[in-house]
Amino acid sequence: MSYPDTYYRRTLADDRRRPALSGRADCDTIIVGGGLAGLTTALELARAGRAVVLLESESVGFGASGRNGGFVGPGYSAGEDVIARAAGDRAARDLFHLSVEGMDYIRSAIRDLAIAGADPVPGVLSVRRYASDGADLRAHVEAMGRTYGYRLDYLDTDELRGLLHSQRYFQALRDPNAFHIHPLNYLRGLAAEIERLGGRIFEGSAATEARLDGAEKVIRTAGGEVRAARAVITTGGYTGALVPRMARAFQPIATYVMLSEEAPDLIATAIATRHAVGDNRRAGDYYRLVENGRRILWGGRITTRAASTDGLVRELRREMLTVYPQLAGLKTELAWSGLMSYARHLMPQIGEMAPGVWHCTAFGGHGLNTTSIGGKVVAEAILGQSDRVKLFRPFGLVWAGGQAGRVAVQLTYWKLQAQDWWRERGTARGAA
Repeated sequence: MSYPDTYYRRTLADDRRRPALSGRADCDTIIVGGGLAGLTTALELARAGRAVVLLESESVGFGASGRNGGFVGPGYSAGEDVIARAAGDRAARDLFHLSVEGMDYIRSAIRDLAIAGADPVPGVLSVRRYASDGADLRAHVEAMGRTYGYRLDYLDTDELRGLLHSQRYFQALRDPNAFHIHPLNYLRGLAAEIERLGGRIFEGSAATEARLDGAEKVIRTAGGEVRAARAVITTGGYTGALVPRMARAFQPIATYVMLSEEAPDLIATAIATRHAVGDNRRAGDYYRLVENGRRILWGGRITTRAASTDGLVRELRREMLTVYPQLAGLKTELAWSGLMSYARHLMPQIGEMAPGVWHCTAFGGHGLNTTSIGGKVVAEAILGQSDRVKLFRPFGLVWAGGQAGRVAVQLTYWKLQAQDWWRERGTARGAA
């Protein structure tokens, strides 16, 4: 298999290999991309009895879907206020509820398909790293309940520091409905179910040519071709030149993850919860315990071009030790990176770009729940079951700015880092 060396690759529940496409295949719908969006679309179509062929250039879950932090929570990278301004209050509520449905979809699939090794663990904390009275967080809890009917819990400083033994944290919001999983095992469980239902998945089958303008869609690979009435492109941050309109509509953003050595006693001096944790800085980090608390999986940082993973891991370690100096002796065992796709509007790009040609991409920063619901609503549209995909119309395939856009993204990230640092510095000076 072509997976990079990640924690998820080392802990696969199955190591089945799938063949490359050879010769011609015919189907109702051809799906390009074996990440979570493509697999969910394929699964829903296969459940409806449709003939599906899925092409993956590497192995199922090779990209961001199979190497991320594993957080499954509601919402999108764009905030609720931004979404409401673009789509209206009612659509913003409907989109939020779709994101919650995406969470529930994953939870139900793990249970109903008995997906081995997905290992769902409940609870996600969003922690604050500067001192305040917490009034705005309590107001947010109330607003989420009033506007969206969604429960969040407020944790004051004493409650939070009983779970996370760090002087860097002040208050938190806890989402008891959110959870975290082993994403690669989840994806491979979906793939097995697609095949059980008669769908065909070909790995090592990069799409090299696409003819999408006629009634019959044709996708070619080095070993063959697929012909279908419909095509769905779900290639995310690894999109090449196959569909130029999609490639121009997002920025590929790299993020980085490291895994600690096995040291449960040392880790317990810092972290006393199985909840996943993300800080609420605009350029924050995220982490969770894996293997029943024996290791920490810690992620963060972004770059707009490939960077030295070793160098970024040194930054992540410095950040971890700033939060938890008691973990100075904890060694890093493994690190990796992955490419996400971000649109300028920070929302998923989901819809029909041409008759019978669907796109489902740009899930950076909030991928697991939104890719799931994105694949489901595309399948519903193809099957004529709903038009919920129209909720994403305000967030189209807008040009992402090319190289200039990439530079702007990196400069914005550095600016946010500096603002976060200055705000925390003010807290530290006030405490002194």
